[in-house]
Amino acid sequence: MKRSMPANEQVEILSDDSSSSDADNGVSRNQLLNDDDLPFVLSSEAWLFRRAKSYQEYMKLIPIPTKRGTVIPYTSWTGLGTSMKSIYFQPLHYLTNLHLKRLDQERLGAEDEAVLLDTIIHPSKAEASIWIIEEAHRLTSSPHHLAKLWVADTYYHAYIDDIYPKLGV
Repeated sequence: MKRSMPANEQVEILSDDSSSSDADNGVSRNQLLNDDDLPFVLSSEAWLFRRAKSYQEYMKLIPIPTKRGTVIPYTSWTGLGTSMKSIYFQPLHYLTNLHLKRLDQERLGAEDEAVLLDTIIHPSKAEASIWIIEEAHRLTSSPHHLAKLWVADTYYHAYIDDIYPKLGV
C-alpha cells in the first residue's frame, strides 16, 4: 500500500476556532500549549493500569505455601479463602477472590445448599484447588485484564487483600 505523501513531510493543520482575543494579544496557540510546561497527568485508565501492573508484579513475588499441615473446616468457598489467608499470612489474588465469590453464588438454590460444603468436598482437596488457581492467577494474569476489570468495577479494591507478607527477595 502506497502513502499519498512521504511520511517525513510535516503537515500543518489550521483551525478557525481560535478566538480574536488570542490574535489581539499576539500570543500564538503554540505558545499557549507548550508540552514542556504542562504537568504530567495520568488518565484514570492509565493510573489503574500502572496500579494493576505493580499489583501483578508484587503477587508474582509471593511464593505459594508448600507445607500444609492442617485441615481447614469450611462452610463456604469465601470462608475457606479467609481461613487460608489467616493461617498462611498470605493474600489471595484479586481474581481468586472473585472466583471464590462466584463459586459461592453458584451454590445458591442448589439442592444441597444447606449441606456443609466440607462434607461434599474434602477440605484438603478444596484447599489444594484454591492454591492451584491462586498460582495460575499470580503467575499468568495480565495487568491489562486486571485494569479492564477494575475500570468496570468501582469497588474492585474490596477484593484486594491487605495482607503483606515479608518477601525474601
